[in-house]
Amino acid sequence: MLFCYVALLPVVALFFYVRIIPIGFSFLLSFYKWNLISPRRPFVGWDNYLGLMEDENFLLALKNTTIYSFSTVALATMIALPLAVFLSRKSRLSAFYQTVYFLPVITPMVPVAIAWKWIYDYNYGILNYGLSLVGLPSVPWLTDPDIALWALVIMGVWKVLGYNMVLFLVGIRNIPAEYLEAASIDGASDWQRFWRISFPLLRPILLYVIVTSTINAFNVFTQVYVMTLGSQSAPGQAVRMLVFDIYTNGFQFFRMGYASAEAVILTLIVLGLTVIQFSLARDDNVKAG
Repeated sequence: MLFCYVALLPVVALFFYVRIIPIGFSFLLSFYKWNLISPRRPFVGWDNYLGLMEDENFLLALKNTTIYSFSTVALATMIALPLAVFLSRKSRLSAFYQTVYFLPVITPMVPVAIAWKWIYDYNYGILNYGLSLVGLPSVPWLTDPDIALWALVIMGVWKVLGYNMVLFLVGIRNIPAEYLEAASIDGASDWQRFWRISFPLLRPILLYVIVTSTINAFNVFTQVYVMTLGSQSAPGQAVRMLVFDIYTNGFQFFRMGYASAEAVILTLIVLGLTVIQFSLARDDNVKAG
């Protein structure tokens, strides 16, 4: 037992140094005013948090991030589960489709964002070219404030769909065949077997997918940063996200205390949503039991 603790000590120490200490430092820094350059850090108490409640940029970023996160998580989950059910059936092309859907997951975000930036281009994008073939007008995907956010949602769903699908696929293939065979003997239809047997057994994986997807969605940054640069991109206010706003305040305006307060609020939001999701899952398990 002592050997296990000693072996884990370097990993735990690294985790505290890389994760816990920066989080604690950000929390303390949120009560100070610091421009990143000056050694002086005047204590301002709750002023940074009170300022956020009146900051239109922060409120817009919070709204956009919430819409993006809930939309991406819901769509990616609802599309991935039926795909996993379909691909779980034995087929010669099943492995090929799994590879195709999983390729976006392992592709780095920066080249993916650049590619989608050109796909959405108003004048030369392949998406508008396809619309022109059927007689539809071009859509300003990244320049219209009402459309830009949803363009990012579409890309976000495309990026994580394969990951969610593979997780569901693993869960479906590990369901004991005896359960499904017994239901078939009792006359259950395909839908009844899925809803009464497969879906309840997939709830732990469903919880994992929703929790991790929510955390990743609320931390969206790279595609926003890449796709909001340049003449053919969205105006910054249209797709302003929380992490992008933190980056802007911290490393462009050098308001590190203010940015730290934003980071603390983002952490609390993600933590609160995670607790709620686990609570709902536990309540469902209790009722099922």
